[in-house]
Amino acid sequence: MSTLRVGLRCDAGPRRGVGHLVRCLALAEEFLARGADVTVFGTVERLDWATAELAARGMPLLPGPDSAAELVETARRHDLDVMVLDSYELDPAGAGALRAAGVNTLAIIDGDSRGQVADLYLDQNFGAELPGPGAETGPDAGVGLPGRLLAGSGYALLRDTVISARPPVAPPATAVGRPRVLAFFGGTDAVGAAPVLTRVLVATGHPMDLTVIVGRPEIEAEVEDVTPGRGQIIRPVPPTTSLPALITEADLVVSAAGTSTWELCCLGAPTALVCVVDNQRESYTRVVRHGLAAGLGELPELTAGGVAGRAARATAARTLHGLLNSPQRRTTLAARAWSTVDGQGRARVVDAVFDAVRAAAVTG
Repeated sequence: MSTLRVGLRCDAGPRRGVGHLVRCLALAEEFLARGADVTVFGTVERLDWATAELAARGMPLLPGPDSAAELVETARRHDLDVMVLDSYELDPAGAGALRAAGVNTLAIIDGDSRGQVADLYLDQNFGAELPGPGAETGPDAGVGLPGRLLAGSGYALLRDTVISARPPVAPPATAVGRPRVLAFFGGTDAVGAAPVLTRVLVATGHPMDLTVIVGRPEIEAEVEDVTPGRGQIIRPVPPTTSLPALITEADLVVSAAGTSTWELCCLGAPTALVCVVDNQRESYTRVVRHGLAAGLGELPELTAGGVAGRAARATAARTLHGLLNSPQRRTTLAARAWSTVDGQGRARVVDAVFDAVRAAAVTG
């Protein structure tokens, strides 16, 4: 097979977050390791660290086509063999148009295919292959989809920095007087979760050394306004490429229930998750139900006023206090998480892409 030419269509920014870009980066690293040419098409707004990540890998970042016709024209102009689509905003007709033009198409989805007609679909969320609510899950997962569905956390897309930091066994927790806590909520914290959860952590009354990743200056200002309690230190830091190291050094991680969930699982991090947007709800519920992470509820509940809001925050604080106080509970979470995501998901996805390209070449 000649050199495979791959396009990745995704966007990132303060409003969109960086989850789509991060999982495309992981896929890109695997394609590059196998000798493919990779180009990213999209917009990366106000994220210097993200554009630096692309540049470090030698991947061009070109403007992203949006319409079906633009996607096809771009694929032809760059002589692409494969186009990966990872967006909730693109015209769903784009996948089918690419496929009709002879471009092998992988659509990365989160439960809902949005009517896309692709050769391959990837839903990396835990339990996507299990029975549950939703038309595209359960024993008939993928029924009605024209292409093959790669479903479940066995296909989780993780970057080199995460895979190389994965411990050989699930790390046991130890009793510590002042646990190290890491809190982060996506590359930009688009919904402003960090100040809310910082206050909830302080409300536990438990001593801690808290590092908070602040995605934007306004988030940093709010976090700095939170007054720590006795024995508590709050340290806001900007987004960093050293995140995997911070995760493995932490006694507890508090995070949003997005794509970083699979990084936390792979690293065996004892984690408490918050559902910050609607499209995380199904995955959040499954992960918490199966004991891969503790659940702190949904962000709108934690920010609500009145009795309901106070009750939600108090419940979350009790959950966090229990985790900070119990090495055994943290060890149990870490072991379940670590055994669920093995770091080989992206290799399985790229295997499937190469299989599809070969099959298309034979039938073509």
